[in-house]
Amino acid sequence: MELTTERLILRDFKLTDVVDVHSYASDPINVKYMRFGPNDETESMKFISDSVEQIDKTPRLNYNLAIVLNRNGKLIGACNLNLNKEMNEGMVGWILHKDYWKQGYMTEAAKKLMSFGFNELKLHRIYGTCFAENYGSYRVMENCGMRREGFLIKSRKMNQPPYEWVDEYYYAILEDEWKE
Repeated sequence: MELTTERLILRDFKLTDVVDVHSYASDPINVKYMRFGPNDETESMKFISDSVEQIDKTPRLNYNLAIVLNRNGKLIGACNLNLNKEMNEGMVGWILHKDYWKQGYMTEAAKKLMSFGFNELKLHRIYGTCFAENYGSYRVMENCGMRREGFLIKSRKMNQPPYEWVDEYYYAILEDEWKE
């Protein structure tokens, strides 16, 4: 599978992507707001192999896609769309190597992924969550037209010391809102 934008290619992962994935998944700054990490090499390889395994599943409920620059083929991050078993709702998520933050890449990738979800997969609703202090992630959701639907107090535990419970935002958008 491959989706393209002006500057990006969103494509299925390949086993050879492990070095690029590990470069951001092992970095504590990059994974500060993630549910995983920092990864060791084995964990990064498992993510890649799990993602590759999902490609041929029918029905496919998990779209883990590499974010690659059009201009040079450099893998700079990942995005995903995970469908519920009824295949009418999807959850989006993403991570971008910190060297590529604040350049509009994630909004560009997220909009393309959401377009795929609504136009190709015919989803009714797409939602996402993030730590309340993760300004970059909630701005991407807002830039994609998602609205904040909830504020969850101390709902997620940090994956790094001091392992505190933190607040989380919940965003969503409906198909008819997307099409407007």
